[in-house]
Amino acid sequence: MAITDVSPATTTKRDYSLVGESTRRAIETGLASAEWYHTDVPRKTMKELMQRSDGSAIRDTIIWIGGLILMAAGGIYFWGSWWCVPFFFVYGVLYGSACDSRWHECGHGTAFKTRWMNDVVYEIASFQVMRNPVTWRWSHARHHTDTIIVGRDAEIAVMRPPDLLRAGLAFIGILDAWGSLKTIARNALGNLSADEKSYIPEMEQGKAITAARWHMAIYIATIALALYMWSWLPLMIIGLPRLYGCWHMVMTGLLQHIGLADNVIDHRLNSRTVYMNPISRFIYLNMNYHVEHHMFPMVPYYALPKLHELIKHDLPAANPSIWHAYKEAWPVVKRQLRYEDYYLKRELPPTARPYKAEFHDMPVGAAAE
Repeated sequence: MAITDVSPATTTKRDYSLVGESTRRAIETGLASAEWYHTDVPRKTMKELMQRSDGSAIRDTIIWIGGLILMAAGGIYFWGSWWCVPFFFVYGVLYGSACDSRWHECGHGTAFKTRWMNDVVYEIASFQVMRNPVTWRWSHARHHTDTIIVGRDAEIAVMRPPDLLRAGLAFIGILDAWGSLKTIARNALGNLSADEKSYIPEMEQGKAITAARWHMAIYIATIALALYMWSWLPLMIIGLPRLYGCWHMVMTGLLQHIGLADNVIDHRLNSRTVYMNPISRFIYLNMNYHVEHHMFPMVPYYALPKLHELIKHDLPAANPSIWHAYKEAWPVVKRQLRYEDYYLKRELPPTARPYKAEFHDMPVGAAAE
């Protein structure tokens, strides 16, 4: 792949707020709420793929919650000895990482066929991942409407130029969890930011405040119990796993869009599919098929492998492993420290429909494979 350097003179400074200059430009240029590219899939086939199943989601939820209970029980039983470490290690990943994908799928309403089941798991997972369930439901809707559109998408994990220290600290959850806790506390006091108000409907804003107050009440009760027992144990069950167990969520989540194009309306350019091992796929609920998920967000996670096989002829080749994906992204991220318009343009197979000749605000730099 050819390399085109981007000089500082051509770099466009990005404003990542949702009420700033980038927001105005995205609306004026038609990037906001645009019509996105979709691979052609027969209507009948897509209808079949979109069928939801309680059975698959119940099975995976039982394994997840059963694992949480079993690991917590082991950690509590062996508390005070080194034998508790492996139990809390697994518990932390199930709490602090698997919660993210459960929050995500149940937020879409695609995991279970029965709505209340989606709602229950969504509320539990939202608490575990320290996200206001009302605020983030609307934030994620915006993420899908305006994926990696600067000034519109509230969920851009790695901005340009990238903050590598912050990205590294995300693996232990310190900054992210602290920021989330401050946001929940602010919401609990009845304060929604200008960004939050830009995507949460006015009729839902009171619900966001109420949800935040419930979360804060649980955290306060847990801290009070820890002080009463004079032990870290309650916090090892609620709260701290969001820090020490979030590494898998970050490891897989960063790969979704890092190093790829922004301000485009083709998910093949701004999203990445990565083949992963079965354990990571269970924790991640098949979100490694991320181009497919963004193209067709109403397809349940358990149907994404089949969708991938149907449309991979039209997509960039999937990264064969997590390690391969990071090796591909790392040189691009380093280059973005100097030139924030630099990005990796994924090559399409000969069987694919080409990218559009022009995109609104298409970055002019391209990275080598």
